Amino acid sequence: IITEATPISPQGHGYADTPGIHSAEQVAAWRASTDAVHAAGGHIVMQLWHVGRISHVDLQPGRQPPVAPSAIAAQAKAYLIKPEGGGFFDTSTPRALATEELPGIVEDYRRAAQQARAAGFDGVEIHAANGYLLDQFLRSGSNRRTDAYGGPIENRARLLLEATRAVAEAIGGDRVGIRLSPVTPSNDASDDQPQPLFEHVVRGLAPLGLAYVHVVEGQTGGPRDYQQGAAPFDYAALRQAYRAAGGQGAWMVNNGYAADTAQQALAQGADLVAFGRAFIANPDLTRRLREHLPLNELQRATLYGGGEQGYTDYPQAA
Repeated sequence: IITEATPISPQGHGYADTPGIHSAEQVAAWRASTDAVHAAGGHIVMQLWHVGRISHVDLQPGRQPPVAPSAIAAQAKAYLIKPEGGGFFDTSTPRALATEELPGIVEDYRRAAQQARAAGFDGVEIHAANGYLLDQFLRSGSNRRTDAYGGPIENRARLLLEATRAVAEAIGGDRVGIRLSPVTPSNDASDDQPQPLFEHVVRGLAPLGLAYVHVVEGQTGGPRDYQQGAAPFDYAALRQAYRAAGGQGAWMVNNGYAADTAQQALAQGADLVAFGRAFIANPDLTRRLREHLPLNELQRATLYGGGEQGYTDYPQAA
């Protein structure tokens, strides 16, 4: 099981009522979940998250601007709870992180991984996808820096690789995964050369001994054949670049898979297939896939509304 995205610091929040892993109280509270998973014979990793510019001053400590590689506002929304109710609002214009602040971001990732282990998690997944902070540093559309963390691909990938290395050193690479989304436009993410960018990233990840690399294929929550740029993204070449550089961790794929397409992915070289939306609507998903049973449809209207409707009240298969 991979948890929902969990901010590594108060600065890392971009949506109201998201959990965290930056306080002793949060570590203690997560124990109920990890203990329950382990009691049922399962394994669980925490997805470590910093939203970067996908936030709002109302969610930031002291109502400060969100942080980002560059002071470029995202055409995206943050979720806020106001007296009149909850809803999505335009993100606030961020400020650019100073170079001397970046070691502190890396330290937040390292500390959060250690906190996750203290909370009973078997490992962590670094969320470097979907237009959040580490992905913002990667992409030319959101990173206009001129220091050692901007410009060439090697510089834009630096923060992601430093954070992942720090986490792997802190808790062991075999307890660390990472999530990437090479071409998704989510949260205003864009890059003019995604293929060489992400091939460089996976070559940098290969020596770290990670448990897995988790790749969102295509548009997050949309078609897997979505592309940015003139040429379709070559996911097989991405996997080959990782393997050629010595990457031994499992290759996990994700985005709208069903039982038949998941089997095809395994036959074509993937090691694991992740299910997200289908698992929310079908708590007994593994049985349904195994027995070829129909699936419940995700109720998007109540997905973020709280309460049981559309979350824990789905009928189990007979």
